[in-house]
Amino acid sequence: MKYNEYLEQRNALMTEVENLINEGKIEDSNAKMEEVKALDNKFEEIKLANANLNALKDNNKVLDLENKTVKVEGVKVVDNILENKVVNESKVYENAWAKYIQGNKLEGNELEVFNKVNKEFNNAYTHTTVNTPTLIPDTVVAGIWARAEEMYPLLADVKKYNVRGTLTINKHTAIAEGDAAWYDEATATADEKNVFGQLQLTGCELAKAITVTWKMRAMAVEEFIPYIKNELGKRVGVALGTAVPTGKGKPGESDTFLPEPLGIETALLAETDTPQVVTYDFDNVTTAVPLTYAKITEAISKVHSSYLNGCAFYANNSTIWTQLANITDENGRPIFIPDTTAGGVGRMLGFVVKADAGVTANNIIFGNPGEAYIMNTNEPMSIATEEHVKARTVDYAAYTIVDGAPLDTKAFALIQEVVVAG
Repeated sequence: MKYNEYLEQRNALMTEVENLINEGKIEDSNAKMEEVKALDNKFEEIKLANANLNALKDNNKVLDLENKTVKVEGVKVVDNILENKVVNESKVYENAWAKYIQGNKLEGNELEVFNKVNKEFNNAYTHTTVNTPTLIPDTVVAGIWARAEEMYPLLADVKKYNVRGTLTINKHTAIAEGDAAWYDEATATADEKNVFGQLQLTGCELAKAITVTWKMRAMAVEEFIPYIKNELGKRVGVALGTAVPTGKGKPGESDTFLPEPLGIETALLAETDTPQVVTYDFDNVTTAVPLTYAKITEAISKVHSSYLNGCAFYANNSTIWTQLANITDENGRPIFIPDTTAGGVGRMLGFVVKADAGVTANNIIFGNPGEAYIMNTNEPMSIATEEHVKARTVDYAAYTIVDGAPLDTKAFALIQEVVVAG
């Protein structure tokens, strides 16, 4: 399979994925994405096989190993051992990218791979940044996301896609009378009365710059890459991590904020009569009800039963240990059990409790983000550099386009602190 054939097949599969998502066929789209991954793996195997074949093609260049003084182009001979170097393009690009943003000169195979990857990237996407960005290697991006998800488990748990452009998913907006019913032969089937809408994720620009000194930039590549992963993971992670629970969404005509993903808290509080919100008085200084066992069970009751398998509680660390950890049932027994084995800090009524710094203080989100919150990366993460000669510093600006929103608010409940006047 040649590269053009691979690219043509991959583009065709990605078009099918987008069409399936737009039709609301999420399971089919996930299956089709597995085909894309299989195609990618197959092409990598073909490249590996071709590299090995090319190393063995010309027997005249590799058989005469007796004469160690003979210089054979493309072949390295050490103590009668022929070293067949198979190029790992991903690793080559990672090192080349790190050297490039450190201001080092690229040559040979590194320069070739670097130019090839970024030519394809910049042809595929348009940018508003002044400098032409370079695509951050997949391995580095994975590290950045992993760092962000460590700090924000709600971000880690949402369903993620990588669909270029607008992602449209059909969804129910209301269910008036949509279930099947039993009929006799003479009775006509009732009309469908479900009301459908669409979730459209158009994309929000996210950028973050970090500044390092020339002296710090001169660190070794093996030290520089983890440093970049950690710094961008923390700083990009704050924006992504807080957007899932509290993002403002798209601005209206009278709004002054810029486009953000729509947060779960924001979406639930915007609904008419806020049916998915339970309120309590944190300080309990009035007749308002404090956070109690009954408030927790009321929140659980608001989530549709089809979403319960996979639900968890999300709150910041202070809220967990000053509020949830002190709730008792009618017999005075605590309902929060410390337990780190399930991916959180504890359990409550059988559900995992996760510490997430992005959730508003004294609020608790209960729900299933893996089934009912969609995040899409419209454009892969890239980085642009800017030198400051007098200050002897360099700016690294990371840039990506992402969007997200709840697919179904019935999958979530918000326990919200309210301030009641005394």
